[in-house]
Amino acid sequence: MAGHFEPLPGGGAVVALDDVEISILRSLAVQLLELIGPGTEPVEGHDPLDALFAEGPTKPPADPALARLFPDAYGGPGRKLGADEEATAQAASAEFRRYTENDLRARKREDALAVVRGLDALARPGSGTGAEAGAEGESEAEGAEAGTGVLELSPEQSRQWLGALNDLRLAIGTRLEVTDEDDGGELLRLPDSDPRKPMVMAYFWLGGLQETLVETLMP
Repeated sequence: MAGHFEPLPGGGAVVALDDVEISILRSLAVQLLELIGPGTEPVEGHDPLDALFAEGPTKPPADPALARLFPDAYGGPGRKLGADEEATAQAASAEFRRYTENDLRARKREDALAVVRGLDALARPGSGTGAEAGAEGESEAEGAEAGTGVLELSPEQSRQWLGALNDLRLAIGTRLEVTDEDDGGELLRLPDSDPRKPMVMAYFWLGGLQETLVETLMP
């Protein structure tokens, strides 16, 4: 079980993580929260429905990693379209993004927070796992040092972790310029002196966690 997920009887998953793994994973989750940005919680004194029906952006993010997390719904890199088709795809993507990105951003944020909550729960015996642990908001990303332990996830928490692990790999892969066709073999052969090596190792480690977590969710 150490370093990979296993299924729990009745649903959910369990994983054993040591101090180093917890520290790295928590740091990455906090960085993901910072990349995604703040939520769209209603401002004090304002109607909560204002946030519920707020329209999102219409243009893709300038940061390549964010653009990978929030891609255009139509067209996109690698698709050869004519000028008219490209214009139509961009207009459709802008309209789709306007009504969906805020919700998608909120979901990705909750997924990353679920990782932070779960890891922080390991440092507080008896405090529970996942959504039961910690305070809401940014304070969760600034919590106590995580400890060593065995983390049990409910089926819903497992899905949140899977989403966060996928987002982390997409963001890191973008920074490393990994393409869909790239098997990463060249990255694994980088010398230890290469400044990208720690990020490469994190990328493949997260892939192992993601793969074993997917297996626990399969019927």
